[in-house]
Amino acid sequence: QVQLIESGGGLVQAGGSLRLSCAASGLTFSNFDFGMAWFRQAPGKEREFVAAITRSGGYSYYTDSVKGRFTISRDNAKNTVFLQMNSLKPEDTAVYYCAAKYLGSSSSQNDYSYWGRGTQVIVSA
Repeated sequence: QVQLIESGGGLVQAGGSLRLSCAASGLTFSNFDFGMAWFRQAPGKEREFVAAITRSGGYSYYTDSVKGRFTISRDNAKNTVFLQMNSLKPEDTAVYYCAAKYLGSSSSQNDYSYWGRGTQVIVSA
């Protein structure tokens, strides 16, 4: 059974930083089979793409609003994906979800088969 468990969310002041983690079980990162991504859903809004990273970790891409502030990375030996979030803004407040996609990577949530339950990030002004 595949499980993705996010952690690292919390309350932070604007300008601060958080590092989210997503620990995967039931699938093996070391086979480089899974592209990974982070999505987020703010109150009253639809879930949106934040960042994705390819199976090997060699390529990553971001939504425009987080470019230069967020960094996605992965440790295949530990089956873990990270999202380093710097210079946080109140508009980054959302529930952040980790997702896994077999083969390839994508910014479309419809392409992802496995999802975590999310971790809450609140950025105060």
